[in-house]
This record gives sequence, C-alpha cells and structure tokens, in this order.
Amino acid sequence: MRGRTADPRRRRAEQAGRRAEAIALWYLRLKLYRLVARRYRTPVGEIDLVMRRGRSLVFVEVKQRPDEAAGLDAVTAKSRARISRAAGHFVAAHPEAARLDQRFDIVVATPRRLPVHLVSAFGEGGAAW
Repeated sequence: MRGRTADPRRRRAEQAGRRAEAIALWYLRLKLYRLVARRYRTPVGEIDLVMRRGRSLVFVEVKQRPDEAAGLDAVTAKSRARISRAAGHFVAAHPEAARLDQRFDIVVATPRRLPVHLVSAFGEGGAAW
C-alpha cells in the first residue's frame, strides 16, 4: 500500500503537515505571494511550496512545531541541502525560473499564533542562515 500508512501516529503527523502547509499557503497569499507549485517532488526530495512574488521565486519549507525555535531547528543542514538540490531540479524543469531571483524561506506554523515567515532563510548549497 504505497503512500498510505497504517501507523496512526504517522497518519496524524501527515495530516498536521498538510494543515501547516495550507496555513502557510494562505498566509503567504495574504502577503501577495502566488502559488507556483505545491509539494513539488523531485528525485532528490520535495519542496513544500514554490511561490512567486514579483521577480522572486521562493522555495518554502514549512514546519509545524510548538514554537518558532523548534521549527527553525527542524530545518537541518541536511534538509537545507536537500531542498537546494530539489530547487535545482525545479529550475532545470522550468527554464523561465532561471530569469527570476531565487531564495529559500521557512514558514513555521505554531499553535494559536500567526505563522512565522523567515525570508531568505538559507542560500546556495543549503548554507546555514
């Protein structure tokens, strides 16, 4: 059974992640970002949201955690590198994207608070912020 899991904890975590992505998407739309792709899958990993605002193409990693610090800590050097490689695949598949400014943002969804949007959270090769 591919794509589905019988583990209830895993299923709840998946649902929470989807909710966090929906919250992040609407929050960014309120900030006048436009959705380009959602859950963009590549052979090297997935990008939660690809957004555009003006001349900027933004690759967004979404985390749902109890607080902002835990959300930022969850984006490790390994995950930054994975997201950077996936972004390279996106740009290769969409040549028009190469003409845009590109950056990596993080949105942390926390309970009973507005999401935290960290702009330009990391750069080329997954370097730390």
